[in-house]
Amino acid sequence: MTDSLAPAANTITMYGADWCRDCRRTESLLNDLGVEWTKVDVEASADAAAQAQAISGRTNIPVVVFPDGSHLVEPSDAAVREKLGV
Repeated sequence: MTDSLAPAANTITMYGADWCRDCRRTESLLNDLGVEWTKVDVEASADAAAQAQAISGRTNIPVVVFPDGSHLVEPSDAAVREKLGV
């Protein structure tokens, strides 16, 4: 996991914040699944928050962007697992 602004090309990018319970849950799931992912902290940068909103059309977090360019907003664990095929 690293911090960057734009979605990474071949990995999952999650836009979120440390105070967000859904973000922490999704982070934990991604770590437990052992998938490669990058975190973008929307609290640390107004540009990051704007990027997340531009992707999702919403202000809700987390915004999880997948390598195929699709995204989920505030996904359940089941939705993330389904998207990843696990």
